[in-house]
Amino acid sequence: MAPAAMRTAAQSLSGAKPVSYWLDDPAGPDALPALTGDEHTDLLVVGGGYSGLWTALIAKERDPERDVVLIEGHEVGWAASGRNGGFCAASLTHGLANGVERWPGEIAKLEELGERNLDAIEAAVARYGIDCEFERTGEIDVATEPHQLEELREWHEEITKLGITGVDFLDRDALRAEVDSPTFLGGLWDRRGVAMLHPAKLAWGLKRACRELGVRIYEHTRGLDLVRSREGMAVRTPYGRVFARRVALGTNIFPSLVKRVRPYTVPVYDYALMTEPLTLEQLASIGWKGRQGLGDSANQFHYFRLSADNRILWGGYDAIYPYGGRLSADLDQRPETFLKLAEQFFTCFPQLSGLNFSHAWGGAIDTCSRFTAFFGTAHQGRVAYAAGFTGLGVGSTRFGADVMLDLLSGEETERTRLEMVRSKPMPFPPEPFAWAGIEITKRSLARADSNGGHRNLWLKAMDKLGLGFDS
Repeated sequence: MAPAAMRTAAQSLSGAKPVSYWLDDPAGPDALPALTGDEHTDLLVVGGGYSGLWTALIAKERDPERDVVLIEGHEVGWAASGRNGGFCAASLTHGLANGVERWPGEIAKLEELGERNLDAIEAAVARYGIDCEFERTGEIDVATEPHQLEELREWHEEITKLGITGVDFLDRDALRAEVDSPTFLGGLWDRRGVAMLHPAKLAWGLKRACRELGVRIYEHTRGLDLVRSREGMAVRTPYGRVFARRVALGTNIFPSLVKRVRPYTVPVYDYALMTEPLTLEQLASIGWKGRQGLGDSANQFHYFRLSADNRILWGGYDAIYPYGGRLSADLDQRPETFLKLAEQFFTCFPQLSGLNFSHAWGGAIDTCSRFTAFFGTAHQGRVAYAAGFTGLGVGSTRFGADVMLDLLSGEETERTRLEMVRSKPMPFPPEPFAWAGIEITKRSLARADSNGGHRNLWLKAMDKLGLGFDS
């Protein structure tokens, strides 16, 4: 980074608050009391992020008489659900390309289920009056290098042959008419498959909707262990216990209460910046009247979008795996990454020079080796889990909730028949092999980005095995 660019980037960060913009809202709900003593319920949901909230809500929608308890170790929406970019995608497979590569025989069904899932999210937001700034504006995958443009063009031809509609190829001029950056060479616009929303307000709205349906929610109530009991299962908490006939685990990045699941995920720390609101003149300089979400096509990619008050969220690029899978609040702040992101922001939008960032934050994502969620049961079907959403959980966690409830019911459904649901990713190896493999992969991906997209022997081997590392 040139000294002048570094100074500009550093100055833009001087007033940034070290907290998620989405969670930094005085209108957020008050915390609910922790569980003290014993509770008895039909269904216990562990985890108060999207995964757990959707599970509790849908469980009551399916059977209003079912008694449901949800426990959360901190506060609802506090972790990844309140720190993500707010991209709510229809894809259940971390993008169509990943789905075609892994499950070509059922990709049509997966796409159909994904579209229905996003429609159901939109309907629930309206039905429960959840004011989460939901905008179904779509997403544009952007090429900033010639090889990326050619790859997008070829991919558009391929998905057209697959019968996928609603995705348009944009050349340089067409893309810059939508959002103007001198770095943009072209893109693919998925017009209906992605919505933008305020992630924390979605979590808070789901919390309210659950309580209105009769779900009992206890915050600051961590599940410590899971054992069999006379009633079915029991989860011990710091000040009590919950006895339940069935348990759904939506803990995602946090260590699963089913220990054999833990090797399948690793934490990846992702980072984001939020600008101060753009003036009308600044907004006019970049266009963006369609308010689409954007993401560039590099291996080390950025994602960016407009908030309701015309700030720009700018995140991604660095994906940091801490040795040993360590989870710590200290890792939520990484100044060297924020400086890099700020410099890259002004490269993308030089016309916004002088704009400042109001917030800078990070958080952990649960990643698995196939990039998309996996599912299963334990304790003879009394416990179900879903994990490994790898950054696309805003939408697909609702699908995962349906899957967990299907599995707990013991009934075969169109979801439980899916190979994606019946199969598992490859687990990550123990340390130091996990850290070494991830570091080699990250460096290889960075080298590919700077070398016309050419993948080295390591990446080709990982591709052949269906393995990878992504945020």
